[in-house]
Amino acid sequence: MQFIGTENYNLSPITDGLINTTYLLEDRDRNEKFILQKINHHVFRQPEVIVNNHLMINELLRSNNYQFQVIEPIHSLTHKLLVKDANDEPWRMLSFVENSITFLTAPSLQTAFEAAKTFSYFLSIVNTEKLPAIEDTLPNFLNFEKRIADYKKALENAAPQLKENAKAEIEITNQLISLPDQWIEMEKTNQIPKRIIHADVKISNILFDQNHHPLAVIDLDTVMISTILYDFGTMIQSYTNTTHEDDGSAKNNFNPEMYKVVKEGFLFYLKEKLTQEEASHLDYAAQVAIYIQEVRFLTDYLNGSVYYSTKYPDHNLDRTRNQLELLKGLRAYLEC
Repeated sequence: MQFIGTENYNLSPITDGLINTTYLLEDRDRNEKFILQKINHHVFRQPEVIVNNHLMINELLRSNNYQFQVIEPIHSLTHKLLVKDANDEPWRMLSFVENSITFLTAPSLQTAFEAAKTFSYFLSIVNTEKLPAIEDTLPNFLNFEKRIADYKKALENAAPQLKENAKAEIEITNQLISLPDQWIEMEKTNQIPKRIIHADVKISNILFDQNHHPLAVIDLDTVMISTILYDFGTMIQSYTNTTHEDDGSAKNNFNPEMYKVVKEGFLFYLKEKLTQEEASHLDYAAQVAIYIQEVRFLTDYLNGSVYYSTKYPDHNLDRTRNQLELLKGLRAYLEC
């Protein structure tokens, strides 16, 4: 063990994450707990960028009197924050927050509001007048022009049976193909500012205490410079779905009350900081975020399901259907 000087420890897997391999490490000699992670270098090609970004964000949080706990990278015994194992796999260790819990979905409207408010606070703190040199850990992740081009290419090259299976979903997707155009144009013409975003604002990336009060924002691996509209949009995509995204038979899976409280929480600390362009495009951003996620699922399905982990042949098609139903509900709500 390169991070602690003892063999007297327990290692327990934490299975909530989808990308990195995570363990709870208990040092029995010192009676301390840590988070030990193997970074998925197939997804994060430059793991050192993750570490450097994390350090810069922590410095911003500390220097601006951040009220929640800060997750600290822990040095190895050789004073490194990133170490490689015998297979050249990168590992890191992080501080552990005692007596904390997480949720995969919001257990109540109040908890959802607190989560959105916590991310609002986090974003208000890290977006100072002069942004640090945050590097992109996932190049082209938010390149929506490329996402649409990838979909069109997948549709052109897909096996006939896959296209037949997804005929209805392809038709709806093509009807909405221009939905991201305004977003793409606003970014190209700098109508919306570049800000530090978290880029993975699902509720499971907030630690709560036993009374559902927020303790910490976690998982800074995807922090990048982009538009804050993405964080709001993906928050809505994640929080307002009344069922699991794998449920392809879901109907009326959009929760309008959840939308209201999440929007209220998101604006709690950011309302005065957003530009007029940002504030006026929040509802639009929610639609685009859901649509792009749907496009990603459908693209992978047409490509033969090579990106997302699947458990059965139409898994990605069910995910596509779920997101289309969510988008349908959101658009109906916004048109009321």
